Amino acid sequence: MADVMRSTGPEDDPQDGGHRDRASASSEERARTGEPRSEKKSKGKKKGSFWRELPILIVTALVLTVLIQAFVARVYVIPSQSMEQTLHGCPGCNNDRVLVDKISYRFTDPEPGDVVVFRGPQPWVQDGFRSSEPANPVAGFFQNVSSLLGFGAPDEKDFVKRVIAVGGQTVECCDQQNRVLVDGEPLDEPYLYFEPGSGDVQKPFEPVTVPEGHLWVMGDNRNDSADSRVQGGGGPRGAVPVENVIGKAQVIVLPPTRWQSIPEPNPQALALGAPGWQSGLPLGAGFAAAFPVVLAGRKLVGVVTERRARERR
Repeated sequence: MADVMRSTGPEDDPQDGGHRDRASASSEERARTGEPRSEKKSKGKKKGSFWRELPILIVTALVLTVLIQAFVARVYVIPSQSMEQTLHGCPGCNNDRVLVDKISYRFTDPEPGDVVVFRGPQPWVQDGFRSSEPANPVAGFFQNVSSLLGFGAPDEKDFVKRVIAVGGQTVECCDQQNRVLVDGEPLDEPYLYFEPGSGDVQKPFEPVTVPEGHLWVMGDNRNDSADSRVQGGGGPRGAVPVENVIGKAQVIVLPPTRWQSIPEPNPQALALGAPGWQSGLPLGAGFAAAFPVVLAGRKLVGVVTERRARERR
């Protein structure tokens, strides 16, 4: 009788079947005892996965940085002495870096006493302003990129001053006690600083009614500040449109020795009887808007952690 050829299966080879049974038993034993499997292949997979994800992480970080700086907060360099001694800025010294909150004024308008960063309106820019942009276009490109990411100084057409009066109010200087008047009432300005050699008497100016939708801003270093009194020739042209305000300076973040919040007392609070609780509105709005950002960040971290945990299995 001719032999019939057929393929053999596990049931035809007792020795092989025993081997498979032992391998299965070994796997089950490792699972019970918690003995780790071979990590060689797993480690190689994790290393490859990390290098594949690294460009994505870098791009995501850069995009988030740009979005945060554009819509939430940004660090600005104080380049001049006009806000001494509240903010330090002088040639050759370690200038302050301040964190500017861009959320607060989405819910409320700037108020007297706020320290604000704003884009110079046209009368300010054309009044003897000179930009320090590099002549080399390549250098200019990298300067703009570094500024966008928060590593370089922002546009030098941005200014930082303190709000003294708002639209509809009349401001003038000064009474017999050297105090600025708003709507005929003297201001209480504890932040005022008179730099040695600049005198301790404020330069007088005639009454100016601030146009609606504008702000009258002045520097704390009162006799060394080119502000609403002189920009654009002074008067109504020196006022700053509210729409030009970028944000509210909240905290000094650098240098570390100067790390502190920025005092913003309302100079009209006592003179005009403005409710004290109003000064807390911007900060409260900022905190309220911060919660969704924090929750979104936690969710993102959770997704990344869960994904990495799945890869380790």
